Amino acid sequence: MNAFTTDLQRWQAVEARDASGAGHFVYAVRTTGVYCHPGCKARMAKRENVEFFNDSSSAEAAGYRPCRRCMAQPNASRRADLVARACRLLERSDSPPTLDQLGAQLAVSPFHLHRLFKAATGLTPKAYASAFRARRLRERLGDGDGSVTDAIYDAGYNSNSRFYQSASQRLGMQPRDYRAGGVGATVHFAIGECSLGAILVAQSEKGICAIALGDDPQVLLEQLQDQFPKARLIGGDASYERLVAEVVGFVEAPALGLNLPLDVQGTAFQERVWQALREVPVGSQVSYSDIAERIGAPKAVRAVAKACGANRIAVAIPCHRVVRRDGDISGYRWGVERKRQLLARETALT
Repeated sequence: MNAFTTDLQRWQAVEARDASGAGHFVYAVRTTGVYCHPGCKARMAKRENVEFFNDSSSAEAAGYRPCRRCMAQPNASRRADLVARACRLLERSDSPPTLDQLGAQLAVSPFHLHRLFKAATGLTPKAYASAFRARRLRERLGDGDGSVTDAIYDAGYNSNSRFYQSASQRLGMQPRDYRAGGVGATVHFAIGECSLGAILVAQSEKGICAIALGDDPQVLLEQLQDQFPKARLIGGDASYERLVAEVVGFVEAPALGLNLPLDVQGTAFQERVWQALREVPVGSQVSYSDIAERIGAPKAVRAVAKACGANRIAVAIPCHRVVRRDGDISGYRWGVERKRQLLARETALT
């Protein structure tokens, strides 16, 4: 049981330099602007200058800085711990808490929590909760057990009518169709050839859902079938062939530009990364750090790299324009050599 629930108990622990209070509270000194763990060997402060906080995060939110003598845990580690705890609360809650509720549970100001959370994850707490529920729903639907309604509620949605209003945006199709591997959905596709090898372009009712490059046309088709195993795949449409020709034309001559409606299906964070990629002009190269900065998540460099790797729409979402900070051409879903050729063609235009 926590024996440090009142200010009197906490002050007694500070006076006695009782280190057992660590983890239960910290105390801050107004005259120095520093906060300490109970048990700190620093000079004893006057009681009238001391105030107490449940944890270091709330003390920092109030403007105090950690004591160099007793705060062995780096600030970054403490902040990461706070964000991790917030993530767990968002994931475990049947109904996602508001920012105020989340701050109260973590004993930190909502503003401070919002700033730290977005810096660490690239998302607001609300967007993180939404993305987590959408991912959990995909998993529930993929299991195939129970009804679609059960899956919606199990994933944390407290209103199936509200969910259905945005189901197409979250899943790319209605949930019954998603569970059935795309049954009822129609995907037009065509496979052609370009200087980079075989190219497949696929389009759902919402827009382009896949552009893939490879050596073997059959492999590209099998990958599309794996993505939508029960969708109605239609190939060889003459009118659609012209769309493929447009994509091929862009691959061969990037100066032509490419402006197509896209059907992107990813998490909220991935979609922010992909949108930032679409804003990188032809002939330019950026680093993963640059993209992280542009989406307001400078510390989420690894997450940006993963989002680039998850992109299924080559050239239209130009993840090939992202290189390492040192200029090295790193991995590419469709092969590093293809990435090198795409960059060389675009660089030649500038």
